[in-house]
Amino acid sequence: MLRSNRFTGEGFFVMDEPEAGLSFTAQLALVGALIQLVSQPGVQVLIATHSPVVASLPGATILEFDEAGIHERAWDDLDVVEHHRRFLEAPERYLRHLNY
Repeated sequence: MLRSNRFTGEGFFVMDEPEAGLSFTAQLALVGALIQLVSQPGVQVLIATHSPVVASLPGATILEFDEAGIHERAWDDLDVVEHHRRFLEAPERYLRHLNY
């Protein structure tokens, strides 16, 4: 996943939705690779994501953007985490609103 030599040494890495198109398992592998990356001295990573899996990166400072601005949040307090939890508890609550 992040095995490319582009991600070695010190640096500031910016990633825009690196999870796009990845399965759940591949997102977990991405988080593992990110853990290794940020454990290197002199490395910082900025990630834009809609994935609760990627947002769970241990030690991350999470900033959520909404209508009111930018707010630091705990992972448990993210809207995307709450939406995924509620969907997984009862998909029919969401699916009944679809026009099909």
